[in-house]
Amino acid sequence: MRSSTGAAEKRQDISEAELVDVVDAVLQASRALVAVAARSLARVEGNVTIPQYRAMVVLASRGPQTAGTLADSLGIHLSTLTRLCDRLVGKGLITRQEEPANRRRVLLSLTPRGKRLVRSVTTTRRDEIAGILRRVPSVQRGELVVALRAFGEAAGEPADSSWAPEWFAE
Repeated sequence: MRSSTGAAEKRQDISEAELVDVVDAVLQASRALVAVAARSLARVEGNVTIPQYRAMVVLASRGPQTAGTLADSLGIHLSTLTRLCDRLVGKGLITRQEEPANRRRVLLSLTPRGKRLVRSVTTTRRDEIAGILRRVPSVQRGELVVALRAFGEAAGEPADSSWAPEWFAE
């Protein structure tokens, strides 16, 4: 976890007008990405919602987690996570298992079926995003990579390269 002091040191001043422009651009891109996400989920069996898929991606990228840790990672209340996990367990996409050393702690993890779903949806998203990026002028792609990586890091998201390759090697 980064210290707030370190993050503040890296932050640069931004004018209100520039901030409005950047926020508008991010919101526009966000709408496009949500549309890609919705289409990719519509293509999989099991009727998985975006919040359910997000929980699965966190489990895929960070490994088995307790309900409290996962709820914190998703920024949702524990009772909301419990209902979300009940649905995913019912669909055979995640499991709840007692931790051997402490039976009061329950770990949530993806099932093989859940891993296949994450892999399938991620592949579909990557393909559709690649198609969109091919329409971005080539001179702007380098800047886009830098900006999007900075945005993802500022949001605390791990890069796909830190967890996804092992998922696509199977």
